[in-house]
Amino acid sequence: MKQRPNRSGIFFSSLARQASRLLPLLFVTGTTLLLSSCTTTGTTGSGGIDGSGSVAGSLTPSQINHPMVKARDAQIAAEPPGNYYIGRRWWTDGTRFWGYLREPGKPWSTAKLVIMNESIMKQPDRVPEEGTAQVHGFDHNYEYRIWGSYTGRKIYDPNSNFVIPEFRLSKYELISQNPGFLFHPGEKYNPRHLPEIHPPFPAGT
Repeated sequence: MKQRPNRSGIFFSSLARQASRLLPLLFVTGTTLLLSSCTTTGTTGSGGIDGSGSVAGSLTPSQINHPMVKARDAQIAAEPPGNYYIGRRWWTDGTRFWGYLREPGKPWSTAKLVIMNESIMKQPDRVPEEGTAQVHGFDHNYEYRIWGSYTGRKIYDPNSNFVIPEFRLSKYELISQNPGFLFHPGEKYNPRHLPEIHPPFPAGT
């Protein structure tokens, strides 16, 4: 007596083969969606912070020479010199960078995007996870007077794909909770998008 072929077994074997072919495609699709959840609104080629670390290479002449920017630059030029920096918090969900630092008396077009080393002092928005209404990043666009020094290290932030200088924070004080625009009037902010003014992406990305 001949045995009938096990049709259910054949069906599930065929289904398993099809699933194995689909898994790589699903993985690539899922990875693409994950990476696109934190995207930049600017260019990712030669734009961004130039070799000197300043953001000037990412700003257009009309942005740098805007009357409101020029007026603010004149105010900044009157800042007293000293061993401190002016910092502006720029929070982007999921990333490690803190924001921008510039030297006193120098315009924001010379600022650098930094990662904070908190071995001496915690950054201003490092608050407890419970028992407070404030959350991480609550101080976006706050302006601070910052003390500390660059460590000389460059830190890779995998969530932004930036390589950023590390700054060891030793002290800070709040200057303003609402200082206005950072680089130019009309600049856009989205907590799920990388800043338009950013370091170059590593070669090959």
